[in-house]
Amino acid sequence: MKKVAALPALALILALGACSEEEAAEPEAAAEGGEPIVIEGSNGEVTLEEPAEKVVVLEWTYAENLLALGVQPAGMAEIDAYGDYVNIEPQVADTVVDVGGRSEPNLEAIAELDPDLIIGVDFRHETMLEQLEQIAPTVLFNPYPEEEENVNLYDEMVTTFNEMAEAVGKEEKAEEVLAALDAKYEEAAAEIEAAELETEDFILTLAYTGPQAPEIRVFTPNSMASMILEKIGLNNVHEPEQYEVFGSSTFGVEGLVQYEDANYLYTVPDEDNIYQNQLADNPVWNNLAFVKEDRLFNLGPDTWLYGGPLSAMTLVDQVVDTMVAE
Repeated sequence: MKKVAALPALALILALGACSEEEAAEPEAAAEGGEPIVIEGSNGEVTLEEPAEKVVVLEWTYAENLLALGVQPAGMAEIDAYGDYVNIEPQVADTVVDVGGRSEPNLEAIAELDPDLIIGVDFRHETMLEQLEQIAPTVLFNPYPEEEENVNLYDEMVTTFNEMAEAVGKEEKAEEVLAALDAKYEEAAAEIEAAELETEDFILTLAYTGPQAPEIRVFTPNSMASMILEKIGLNNVHEPEQYEVFGSSTFGVEGLVQYEDANYLYTVPDEDNIYQNQLADNPVWNNLAFVKEDRLFNLGPDTWLYGGPLSAMTLVDQVVDTMVAE
């Protein structure tokens, strides 16, 4: 790959530049009297001498977090596909540079931006951490902690959002955003209660075409998306047989029979709509109680179930708009 082949020359340039930067950094920090900023990621502590202004993000959630803080990334991965899944305001500016794929970012393109900070996700970028650190300080976050870490996926989202806010000097803005999110939960919970739904039980799903048949991700109670819906008064009835680190269990349509008395909330891509295609004439699907009783709630293809505070607000709005009759 071109981006990897360019690394030896890139490393030499960066090494030469680093010498002069190191000579100037310490006196400058001392002159300003500012305390270093320490960001805690899955790769340990990352220290910045001052808030980062030029940030490259290699995962959509972290781009969303910057936008929530009023910061446009200098570069981000897979900009074109981002808008198909992430439905928030503000949008990514035209000036933001695409730095390649989320799994295989273009290191050369990142280096050309001369960022102050790179933010990635450990399950994609841990293997290239050393290369990224040659370009700029790099912090990796882990959105999927193991069970023994005793951190649920919602709390991880909030912690990461606050760490990013500290990295860019936007702690007060983060407090405002999280306060607005809490207010959104309270308002939505009141609307859900007043609606007097037939049942407040639900399963939340994301469906797609599998190798052999349609596959349906059913979100577990420990998932971030499920915890958001619990905050507005709904009750997730899915009980996984084991701890699901990614926050969902995968079923075929037959596995949904056990949940047919609950409300069925779903998101599905327009280009791979299994409900209109493979399941339209499926007798198991059509005989499920939530299908026959019209307790299907389509949250739309661009309701991102893996995002930050702004995606959480979108999810809440979509659920209320879909489930609560006008």
